Amino acid sequence: MIEIEISAENTKDIIEQLQNNIGGEILERWGESTLVVDNDKAKGTVKVIPFDWGVNLMIYNIEFLSEVVMKIEATDFNPIRFIYNLQGEFLHRFGIQSKEVLIEQFQTLIFTNKTDGINCLHFKEGIKIETNIIQIVRKDFLKKRTTKVSTLNKKLQEVFVDTDHDNRFSHHGTLNLKMADHVKKLHNIKTKGMLRILKMEAKVYEILSLHIQQYNIQSQGVELPTSLVKSELKRVRKIGQQILKNPSKQYNLEDLSIESGLSQAKLQDGFKFLYTRTVTEFIRHVRLELARDLLKTSDLNISQVVYSIGFTSRSYFSKIFKDKYGVSPNEFSKQIPSKVLV
Repeated sequence: MIEIEISAENTKDIIEQLQNNIGGEILERWGESTLVVDNDKAKGTVKVIPFDWGVNLMIYNIEFLSEVVMKIEATDFNPIRFIYNLQGEFLHRFGIQSKEVLIEQFQTLIFTNKTDGINCLHFKEGIKIETNIIQIVRKDFLKKRTTKVSTLNKKLQEVFVDTDHDNRFSHHGTLNLKMADHVKKLHNIKTKGMLRILKMEAKVYEILSLHIQQYNIQSQGVELPTSLVKSELKRVRKIGQQILKNPSKQYNLEDLSIESGLSQAKLQDGFKFLYTRTVTEFIRHVRLELARDLLKTSDLNISQVVYSIGFTSRSYFSKIFKDKYGVSPNEFSKQIPSKVLV
């Protein structure tokens, strides 16, 4: 086992001290710092992106080839960490504790520690992880004009205003598949320069709001739908991803039920929980979103768009498009001055 002790005064210090222990090269581009490792200790990347007002992002996309425990001293740099584990698993504990808590795939974790406390992250050998960590330095974040922590859940409000770091706090969230799509979109942003940073910052705040929303829901005792277990929800998400990738395919509930191995009732419950829509409503929503993008960015006419997304009736498409967006497809196309690829 490799133990890595980190005493950081900022996020950049973390990857520099990681580099000292596991090697690799740090690359700088567009304000991002990326540790790239490919050796006998680890393979992958650890990325740091700073934003304004004490908000920064770390993305671990790495496989440790030996068991690793990172012991991170809280020091004066002691942010609240909002973690989403997109792939793999790891363990967390505070230094004063002996029992570790397993953070599984699609699970969330929020924690902060007392000054001079130790935060332990335990990564297992040979398990690739993709983990998204939003870090908030409270004394800077609270200076932001739009920060209204008084509107938060009372406990979370206390955590945000604890700028002297007098208390430790942790919240091990339940399975959250809704957040996975947002985190994947954040990790897959391909634009460059300032546009990239602006897009990433907007997505970070959206994900942060989802963390807070989940914490509020769990604090009120709301759990996963009782008709479905975690493994079944993962199967529902897999079907949802399939529809997103290929919306034009002709789907029906019976075939999707057979493919997923779930009853039609469970499949519907899962879609309502993950996407707040029935299966049919979700398919229609995905197709309409794609149709709107095609009308904006492609040279296809309305009839071509209709058939390319899996509809067979232009009149039906026009009706549901207007119901959703408030204008007909023809009116929408006329509002676009030119077809600009984005």
